[in-house]
Amino acid sequence: MPNSENTQNRPLTAITALGSSEPRIETIGVVTCTEMPSIALASVAAKLGAQGQAAQVLKKAVGMATPQIGGVSSKILTAFWIGPDQWMVEAPFESHEDLAAHLKPLFTGTGYVAEQTDAWSRFDLKGADVLEVLELLCNVNTRGMKTDTVSRTSIHHLGCFVRCIASDHFAIYGPRASAQSLHHAITTAMLSVR
Repeated sequence: MPNSENTQNRPLTAITALGSSEPRIETIGVVTCTEMPSIALASVAAKLGAQGQAAQVLKKAVGMATPQIGGVSSKILTAFWIGPDQWMVEAPFESHEDLAAHLKPLFTGTGYVAEQTDAWSRFDLKGADVLEVLELLCNVNTRGMKTDTVSRTSIHHLGCFVRCIASDHFAIYGPRASAQSLHHAITTAMLSVR
């Protein structure tokens, strides 16, 4: 049995989805994959019959129009479409550690808010060959994606979201519990196009 005195006095140490104290950054060829642990996430789903009101509340919270199918809105907060009348909201973890708690009172009567920070991991891909890497990873037409769009897809048998931030910068959101598998798939694709 472990000594309880030793475990009780140790401070908690935050780790990334890949199990380190610092985010992993890897450059292979001309593409860089960056683990992004410094974001807070919360999902919002409109209540039945209150879809319009929930969209208006989200519009006010984000500071611009509520994202439609495949869309991303970003001003005060970032929100992207994840399903019919459902959105993922993202903010810097440093300033919005309690993002879900902040959003819940705003959606009273109109929507359901759930904490997602520890459920998802994000990897950013940047570089001249990023589209070639993405073509090996998923069946999304990333060459046709415009800035501030998102698509739901499967990568390495994992349900993921691919978001276009710029023509050479994409974010991949995948289940945190499978971050190692997702990262392996990404780096394998990067090695293939190097």
